Amino acid sequence: MRAFDGRPVSREQIQKIAEDIRMAPSWKNSQTGRIYAAYSPEYVEEVRKALPEFNQRSTEKAPAFLVSTFKKGIAGFAADGTPTNELGDGWGAYDLGLQNAYLILSASEQGLDTLIMGCRDADALRKLFSIPAEEEIVAVIALGYRAGEPVMRPRKPAEELLQIR
Repeated sequence: MRAFDGRPVSREQIQKIAEDIRMAPSWKNSQTGRIYAAYSPEYVEEVRKALPEFNQRSTEKAPAFLVSTFKKGIAGFAADGTPTNELGDGWGAYDLGLQNAYLILSASEQGLDTLIMGCRDADALRKLFSIPAEEEIVAVIALGYRAGEPVMRPRKPAEELLQIR
């Protein structure tokens, strides 16, 4: 969604999302994903400032933001801290992607829309939310109600995405 109508999101809606994302699968049930919610107008504006101009425009009336992170060095690592395969912290990012999928489904179930953004000023967000260095900041997710119906961009055919042998 690239246009929000400005209607407020409730604290209870954000808490429901937090309840739902707990059920996302993760490496050895490590649950390393974390969400930082900007709900108050002051925090919402500070998060918006941490976005590039084109995303600031797209989220101009978004009433809330969720910053998603994962704790590094856990998913994809043995107890002694060595990676269990070549992906290393890639598993933390993978698990966070699963958690974010649950997040957008929970939001949708509540009638909310989202915009997931990877372009952001991680240092500004880290300072704003006091995010520890042990966490990797991955995405900022705008949360709110849509302003009109979006136009669906063309999708690749399933045959291009799937290979069966």
